[in-house]
Amino acid sequence: MNNILKDVEVKLSEEFDRNFQRKAFFDRPWPKTKLVNNKGSMLARTNSLRRSVNSKMGTDSITWSSSLPYASIHNDGGEIAVTAKMKKFFWYKYYEASGKMSTKKDGSLSNNKRNQRLNLEAEQWKALALMPVGKMMKIDQRQFIGDHPQVQEAVKTIIDRNMKFFSEELTKKFKPK
Repeated sequence: MNNILKDVEVKLSEEFDRNFQRKAFFDRPWPKTKLVNNKGSMLARTNSLRRSVNSKMGTDSITWSSSLPYASIHNDGGEIAVTAKMKKFFWYKYYEASGKMSTKKDGSLSNNKRNQRLNLEAEQWKALALMPVGKMMKIDQRQFIGDHPQVQEAVKTIIDRNMKFFSEELTKKFKPK
């Protein structure tokens, strides 16, 4: 039983980690972010969430968890209330995006594609920053850990392989000489 649990822990930890590479929960792609500045996958920009996923083996079970407070809302989806701290972050991102715009020699803003994209991004951050504290925001589910037919298939394969090995070892021990 212990060998089976160890094998399952290793295999599923690898598969859950690969979900970040796939940008999907096995065969179900994560929803795209609605923000203009879409630099890679939302859950893989800093890889903090990916690195925070740990497994813990008990006597007859394995549990995967993350120490990051936002892990469960991404894994399960749901709604969160806007906080004052979030509003500060949104204003920071607004000023960051609007401050990157290029200007002409006379000081006026250039009308290039980069500035148009940055202006749209800044407007999105501003809209988020202007939300009242307490308003509920919907967070789309971007599952990276959980049950899936591929998880069940991997567990079945590991159990079958270990049982076959155990059966062969038993046969060797009880074989008449």
